[in-house]
Amino acid sequence: MSMTTIAPELVNRIVWNQHQDPFEVLGSHLIELDGKKVWAVRAYLPNATAAWVVIPQERKEYPMEAAHHPHFFECTIESPELANYQLRVKEGEHERVSYDPYAFRSPRLTDFDLHLFAEGNHHRIYEKLGAHPTEVEGVKGVYFAVWAPNARNVSLLGDFNNWDGRQHQMRKGATGVWELFIPEIGVGEHYKYEIKNSEGHIYEKSDPFGFQQEPRPKTASIVTDLNAYTWSDEDWLEKRRHTDPLAQPVSVYEVHLGSWLHASSAEPAKLPNGETEAVVTVSDLNPGARFLTYRELADRLIPYVKEMGYTHVELLPIAEHPFDGSWGYQVTGYYAPTSRFGTAEDFMYFVDQCHQQEIGVLVDWVPGHFPKDGHGLAFFDGSHLYEHADSRRGEHKEWGTLVFNYSRHEVRNFLAANALFWFDKYHIDGIRVDAVASMLYLDYCREEGEWLPNQYGGRENLEAADFLRQVNHLIFSYFPGTLSIAEESTSWPMVSWPTYTGGLGFNLKWNMGWMHDMLDYFSMDPWFRQFHQNNITFSMWYNHSENFMLALSHDEVVHGKSNIIGKMPGDRWQKFANVRALFAYMFAHPGKKTMFMSMEFGQWSEWNVWADLEWHLFEYEPHQQLKQFFQDLNHLYRSEPALYTQDFAQEGFEWIDCSDNRHSVVSFMRRDKDSDDFVVVICNFTPQPHSHYRIGVPTEGFYTELFNTDARKYGGSNMGNLGGKWTEHWSLHNRQYSLDLCLPPLGVLILKLDQKKTAEALQS
Repeated sequence: MSMTTIAPELVNRIVWNQHQDPFEVLGSHLIELDGKKVWAVRAYLPNATAAWVVIPQERKEYPMEAAHHPHFFECTIESPELANYQLRVKEGEHERVSYDPYAFRSPRLTDFDLHLFAEGNHHRIYEKLGAHPTEVEGVKGVYFAVWAPNARNVSLLGDFNNWDGRQHQMRKGATGVWELFIPEIGVGEHYKYEIKNSEGHIYEKSDPFGFQQEPRPKTASIVTDLNAYTWSDEDWLEKRRHTDPLAQPVSVYEVHLGSWLHASSAEPAKLPNGETEAVVTVSDLNPGARFLTYRELADRLIPYVKEMGYTHVELLPIAEHPFDGSWGYQVTGYYAPTSRFGTAEDFMYFVDQCHQQEIGVLVDWVPGHFPKDGHGLAFFDGSHLYEHADSRRGEHKEWGTLVFNYSRHEVRNFLAANALFWFDKYHIDGIRVDAVASMLYLDYCREEGEWLPNQYGGRENLEAADFLRQVNHLIFSYFPGTLSIAEESTSWPMVSWPTYTGGLGFNLKWNMGWMHDMLDYFSMDPWFRQFHQNNITFSMWYNHSENFMLALSHDEVVHGKSNIIGKMPGDRWQKFANVRALFAYMFAHPGKKTMFMSMEFGQWSEWNVWADLEWHLFEYEPHQQLKQFFQDLNHLYRSEPALYTQDFAQEGFEWIDCSDNRHSVVSFMRRDKDSDDFVVVICNFTPQPHSHYRIGVPTEGFYTELFNTDARKYGGSNMGNLGGKWTEHWSLHNRQYSLDLCLPPLGVLILKLDQKKTAEALQS
């Protein structure tokens, strides 16, 4: 029988990697030859000198012959069926036997999958695109799929083929998704996609849907099974599902895992089974140091956060990024937790342990821009696929990054599914969306002539706004009880309003105005504060327009801005007192809370991404006392519902007096939603104490001094009110009763009516 059943033109298209469906040529094909039905088996084996088709069921081998090319092999077999055959390949002195990838012809993606993805509505597309260990026709292997509609060809590169793009050419589907099942490989395989554009230029790309990447500076993706970890947080997730987070205390400790604490590079990291492994060193800027792993951070960070009383930990972007100094905000692997600290399963363990200790996990998410690194999303398939082609829409020149094209359905799907992915696979409790303003405005950081208006001639990015609405709607539909927080610095309306009212759908928005006003106010000499009382009071004029989170974040302690304590005026005592007053006012003010690591113990230096926090400061009493202050402040905040149940309702806040600018004193009440409880807050923002300062209160009785920032145990002067004060029948501030108080210098007092003691006294 003739062994040549294929035209040389088709062979050449395979050899030169120019065929978009290699299954039409390679693999097994039932053909008619010399009046008989036979199987033609074809294989392109670039390094082979000989090859055979092996049929294990029949225990037979059929020699293959070169057809039109020395490395293109073919044979014909008379057999009623031909399933799960193997190829025995001789390569020099070595031989191997393996299944033929082109024998597995059925695609895993259905037409419905492709339809949903093409319209931007495949919410779990990460379960189809990327690399997935699976079993096909009884054979274990890995199924690969990647979206690259403008590529001429796509091939897989990996350890399994010695990074030779000729060997595993992928098949293109109708919507530009390329796919291939490779048998007999599994978890742990390193791989990339070799992508050729129409001109034959080659791009080696990491998998956009890859679940793990090599530690930097390497960039290959790693096959990972995200279903192997056994979770133990069912009770936490069920409780979360039935809880309104806006009526709960939310005190967030913002952390950059790579600089919170390091270990010695001479100390190997411990694995769960007692073995050890080498881990990533920090950099030449911090010689001898290595990153803690996710599991080590679970052992060290979680107890610290628990001790300090925070309700949540917020992690600067966990998604894979190539440069430590970017803090994680230039993402190349949106579906991969960074390998700096371990594996995907290690990060699952960290989140699981947080939930065991009743600590929520928030992750910074960066859907606004991405870097230009060659292995990433930029110019992915030889065209502007994820980004706009026009730099007036597609580039942030100030940051050196590219902007996602939100008008493209598949790009929106990539990002929306990514947000859901972190909740689904890693059980996170919320996201903080970075740089929302840069997404919403087409002229963001652009000069005249450097941006294009929308279809109505305006500067609003309508596609980005629609995308954010879609993401938030999906998050709260699938994962009720979670948080979606916008870092949005403008007056865009209804950022934290539900999508059904026309809002963007976040449930919290960072209050950037409050942050700037507070830092301006507290950085000035106290004598001048009397002229800037508006800085303190202005936030309440607009407080109920959004659901605000008060944040003092990493952005406020870098780039020459000094750390928080360094911003404060006066001598060392006054600096610490100012810090205590600032944060006590922050925790008493309506809104949820976020503060960056190191603020809780008064680090003097700016945050350095390459170094540890200055833990040695705990050798000194003022820093120990400040840490104790934050512990007590967090526990007070969590124990008093009046401080958190009505953050976003007008009934939850009431000024007593905000007009005493001469003394730089403000006083107000916070009320509980579910009871008659309320607390009274009095703030003295000057170093001048006031021994008889009177404020009006609505109810007579004994007011216990719950908290005094000037207490001796916090390093204060210990001025106060001997545990509390009785009211007097002296009307003031439109209230029937009043308190005669001692206001400590640079101090904040929080008092609460003791209803039991009051009732007993009135009865007697």
